[in-house]
Amino acid sequence: MSVTVRIPTPLRRLTGGQDKVEAEGQNLGEVVAFLEGEYPGIKARLCDDSGELRTFVNVYVDGEDVRFLDGLTTATGSGNEISIVPAVAGG
Repeated sequence: MSVTVRIPTPLRRLTGGQDKVEAEGQNLGEVVAFLEGEYPGIKARLCDDSGELRTFVNVYVDGEDVRFLDGLTTATGSGNEISIVPAVAGG
C-alpha cells in the first residue's frame, strides 16, 4: 500500500532534498521502517530509544494527529498522506 510522506525541511537532507516520498506499510510503524530502509537515519529522528514517536515530532495521517489515533499502529492505506511536522517552540 503506497502512501505519500511529506518530509519537513530539517529531514530533507536524509531524503536527498525531496519534500515528498512514497512509502509502503499497513500502519505507521511499517511506514517508518520502510523509510529507514530507504533513508537511513530517519527513524532516529522520528522515534526515541524505546521506539515510540519523539515528543517533539508531530505526525498526521490525512490530517489526523496519530497521538489521538493509535500512534505507530495507526493504519495506513493506499493513497494516504502522512505529514511529519517538527514541533516549534519559542517565546
